[in-house]
Amino acid sequence: MLSIIKIYIEMGFKKIFHRLSRMTARLSFASSSNLSKNQPDPIENEKCDKNLVRMASSGAAAVEKVIIIGSGPAAHTAAIYTSRAELRPVLFEGWMAGGVAAGGQLTTTTDVENFPGFPDGIFGFELMENMKKQSIRFGTRVFSETVTEVNLQKRPFEVKTENRSMLAHTLIISTGATAKRMQIKGAGDEELWNKGISACAVCDGAIPMFRNKPLAVIGGGDSALEEASFLTKYGSKVYVIHRRDELRASKIMQQRARENPKIEFLYSHVVEEACGTEKLEKIKVKDLKSNQVKDLPVAGLFFAIGHEPNTKFLNGQLELDETNYVLTEKGTAKTSVPGVFAAGDVQDKRYRQAITAAGSGCMAALEVEHYLTENGL
Repeated sequence: MLSIIKIYIEMGFKKIFHRLSRMTARLSFASSSNLSKNQPDPIENEKCDKNLVRMASSGAAAVEKVIIIGSGPAAHTAAIYTSRAELRPVLFEGWMAGGVAAGGQLTTTTDVENFPGFPDGIFGFELMENMKKQSIRFGTRVFSETVTEVNLQKRPFEVKTENRSMLAHTLIISTGATAKRMQIKGAGDEELWNKGISACAVCDGAIPMFRNKPLAVIGGGDSALEEASFLTKYGSKVYVIHRRDELRASKIMQQRARENPKIEFLYSHVVEEACGTEKLEKIKVKDLKSNQVKDLPVAGLFFAIGHEPNTKFLNGQLELDETNYVLTEKGTAKTSVPGVFAAGDVQDKRYRQAITAAGSGCMAALEVEHYLTENGL
């Protein structure tokens, strides 16, 4: 068997085997994640104290040092740091919270090529599986339940799901922001989503399938023009499709985009359908003035119509900005309520990257440790 593998490697198929193993891991993770909503697996770390396991399973009212709400890079980085600090964190990863599987937006991405430490790239599912395993290894207790309500008016704080209520001295809110998607025929999860269709140009735009190919961006704001400009580094041409006659983007962004020879604007147009067999091959666009529909050959379609921060469950108990992102004190993870910290995309509408989310998760964890020590908790 070893000799056969050696022959394949010598023939140049090493990368293929590597990719196949990663695909197997991804499928295994997806299968293991398909838990019943009524049968959460609260504790996956065999090293956890049996009394704590029994307490968590019964929903007994113990006061935790810290509860983390979220499941992406920010949440798991915070979990790794707080668990290594022996704070025994509880993490509620949610059950299809915001319409996304546990692991956050990265679970909707195939190859992640801009996260340090993976020179060959890594599947989004696989990256989040690794983070979760690392969290659990150090003692994080993970519940596959969605937090429906928090009470920040009392001390300790109260966190509720459909199955239990728990108390904690500190909270880390890292519920992320869900990319807005349009209901376009052929662009669904079981269709061409992640097969040429994405909601993050910075995350996915550089992958080989988009290089030197025509691409399209839907949107008319600053984000859409930023993504279109970014994509011109890789695509042969970028169409900006906007349903109105005028863009909403700032004047400076409009000027830069218009001066870019690779960008073409399709005003008063909408995408009606995404077409392709195994990957996106073309889109059908409709002129809203003439009602004519034409085919536009593109290898990539990117939604740039904004994000929705997952903050509704907070019920106005934290200070939010005008677009409902959690406001944090500059340079920290502190929110308007002492003892409550925020990390990741739920408080970051500018960068929205896995690596910046992880960094803010670290910040929140260190803030928690300092807060608990300072208050003798």
